[in-house]
Amino acid sequence: MSSRASRDPTALNATVVTSQKVREGRADEYQRWQDRVNRAAGEFKGFVGAEVFPPVAGEANEWVAVFRFSAMDYLTAWLNSGRRQELLDEAHGLFESPPTQEVLQGGTPAQPAQEAVTAVISHEVKPGCEDGFLSWQQKTLKEQEKAPGFMGSELFEPVAGVQDNWVVVFRFESRAYLDDWLTSDVRSKLLEEGSKYFTSYDVRKVGSSFSGWFSFDHGEDRSAPPNWKQAMSVLLALYPTVMVLNLTVGYGLEKLGIREYIGLFLSNVLSVSALTWLLMPTVNRALAFWLVPARARTRRVQVTGIAVMLLCYVVFIGVFGLITGQIW
Repeated sequence: MSSRASRDPTALNATVVTSQKVREGRADEYQRWQDRVNRAAGEFKGFVGAEVFPPVAGEANEWVAVFRFSAMDYLTAWLNSGRRQELLDEAHGLFESPPTQEVLQGGTPAQPAQEAVTAVISHEVKPGCEDGFLSWQQKTLKEQEKAPGFMGSELFEPVAGVQDNWVVVFRFESRAYLDDWLTSDVRSKLLEEGSKYFTSYDVRKVGSSFSGWFSFDHGEDRSAPPNWKQAMSVLLALYPTVMVLNLTVGYGLEKLGIREYIGLFLSNVLSVSALTWLLMPTVNRALAFWLVPARARTRRVQVTGIAVMLLCYVVFIGVFGLITGQIW
């Protein structure tokens, strides 16, 4: 098995991403074998988890397996173990060519994005060109952030004494967006410019967001929405919360003879709790298409989001107007 690696030296987590081209008609046999590999890895110290991703359309039956360990020493113990070598020997003949892998040190787990797809790109950087490569990578990231559907990326440096390649892992909302970026004229020009810094690069696409294996902390999806959007979304959750509490808890406290300033405090405690742990997370998920800066790139999305907000306001006002008998 050929091997490549990269790392974030400030973190401890260690991950191996293995790509395997399974021979035609042997996918079921491969999956049974991979299950045994997963179970075997789980018996090793420091094992955190494993996932296997089937081929995406047009990717020549290439399966991707991801294993995470809590530290590089634990991961290398697994990679160099006799048990793993036995399993690899068993799989001889399952693959069209020797599997390849990237070993990544670092990467903070994040929440998954259900429809996202991931690309793993390995670069063999020319000796002495590391600074130029990093500058080029920053320039590439700035252009990438402008691409529709971009959701974030992470850059992993080589692991000294283990492997030499630099790896970029980035995510897009869909396969179509990812393919548009990979085949874009902008990226072609960037690759031509970057060829002075690396001798080769290898691209793998995975029909998954890696289910939160990486934080993709260089993407715009981690930035906050504009203040006016935050205000609109808070109002959307706050107004019905206050109205419901006034009609229920507020009425009950008044009947009990609770002093107004104490009742107001209790109502605020309930409203803040509801907003923090229930309503705002729900609003943020429902309106992510409009709130997340990386997604709300077109005028159509912006207008749709505003229209949805205004419609919700009107509906809430109408509903509470009918409930209180003050619609007219």
